[in-house]
Amino acid sequence: MASIYSCAECGTNLNLNTIHLYPADFYFEAGNKGTVSFSAMDATKFRFEKEDKFRPFFETIDYWGIQRNRTKIKCNGCGRLVGHVYDDGPPLTDSPGQFHFGPSQVIPRASRYRFKIKALRISSET
Repeated sequence: MASIYSCAECGTNLNLNTIHLYPADFYFEAGNKGTVSFSAMDATKFRFEKEDKFRPFFETIDYWGIQRNRTKIKCNGCGRLVGHVYDDGPPLTDSPGQFHFGPSQVIPRASRYRFKIKALRISSET
């Protein structure tokens, strides 16, 4: 069953397709709590704004890192912040990584479009 994702503020249909929805238990370095993530989206429904804040954050319990650049995703209808674009999606190559330790930060990764659940109105398609 497909879902319709609309902006919680203005009700604009954001045209997000459940075919591109990542599973809820899919691991991302930047986390996935309180959000839904998509591998693709209709860019005509959104405005993008670069965000270059670098500050310490906890990536996992055991790792202290520097926040990566990310891009704000804003609703084209009302300008509300609905999510961010991250570069921590699946690797774009089959490379085993340096010294065969698995994919690392240097291997290009697919974009992930992460939307805040509170910023969306999710309804079932009838």
